Amino acid sequence: MSPHNDAPSPSGSFTVGFNRIPFRPTVSASLMTDHLMPVESHSPLSSSYSSSSLDASTFHMTRPLVPGVYVPTMCFFEDGTENVDTATIARHAVRLARAGVTGLATQGSNGEAVHLTHSERQLVTATTRKALNDAGFSHMPIIVGCGCQSTRETIQYCVEAWEAGGDYALVLPPSYYSSLFAPAMETVIEYFNAVADASPIPIIIYNFPGAVGGMDLSSDVIMQLAQHPNIVGVKLTCGNTGKLNRVAAAARKLSKRHDPNNPEFLVLAGSADFSIQSLVAGGHGILAGLANIAPKACIKTIELFKQSKHAEALAMQEIVSEGDWTAIQGGVVGVKAGLEAWSGYGGYARSPLPKPTAEQSKKWKEGFRDLVLLEKSL
Repeated sequence: MSPHNDAPSPSGSFTVGFNRIPFRPTVSASLMTDHLMPVESHSPLSSSYSSSSLDASTFHMTRPLVPGVYVPTMCFFEDGTENVDTATIARHAVRLARAGVTGLATQGSNGEAVHLTHSERQLVTATTRKALNDAGFSHMPIIVGCGCQSTRETIQYCVEAWEAGGDYALVLPPSYYSSLFAPAMETVIEYFNAVADASPIPIIIYNFPGAVGGMDLSSDVIMQLAQHPNIVGVKLTCGNTGKLNRVAAAARKLSKRHDPNNPEFLVLAGSADFSIQSLVAGGHGILAGLANIAPKACIKTIELFKQSKHAEALAMQEIVSEGDWTAIQGGVVGVKAGLEAWSGYGGYARSPLPKPTAEQSKKWKEGFRDLVLLEKSL
């Protein structure tokens, strides 16, 4: 459970510990040059991006994981072409940073990672990193979703995330062949350890049963994995505050030096609707999609609780929870509709996800109304 060790990885190739497989990422560290271009840029369906030279001194630097509000950002697309809209991605990232969030995460469920190619994923992360750096937020960490079904490709995503400016890899357990896995989570444990052995950036475990066919990592498994020096946190979207409490307590006891402002193993709730509950249980904050719409409200709820203003915090949590229920029901389609209605941008999800009907858009706008009014008051 060591803090982030930001040792650079070799450029262009990476030899992993998993069965001693030599590994070469499909997109090299040429992301650090004057032009960032996806390898599929010859395709009329792909997205392209070019930028001025990136400053290597602020592209890769130590960015510790500290308690707070982390936001799994949206991926935006151009209307008509569905190409990645880098201008909106950059603007949205800076808006969140200026609101005071602790860090951002790309390539999550809200970021439509499953709709993106490898190079598009790098494009989104590199765009986000550069936007933050240019706006004076070079200190802000970026977590990158890297989970995949094979150990080999997950490692590839981790390498590509580092090349694109990511600081941490958020990794779901594999699940497609779960009926063939060894008993007692042995296969899953081996998977995470192999990925952590090979990844150039530290790993955050992502426990989200709804995304992996119901697989739910127990607190025992999570803490076993936490012994690995390159596994530094967990996101719990299972909503189990008892599990969160067990993990937070065990991590605290195992810490070589307990520092509540800089924990060795970060424990995050995966939804804004149990922000206060997670803090009571010993958690360190949230990594929640609702903060795309109301980052200040999410931050203020946590701040009020930490200031022992419990009645005010609870009143704010109630509004946040109602807004989060709208986000949960509408998913990425609903959150984008909410952004479009209240912030003037958001657009649509990439096909085959449907565009919302007029009735749905109206419903979701109203569902976020109280939350947005709270946000605007802060």
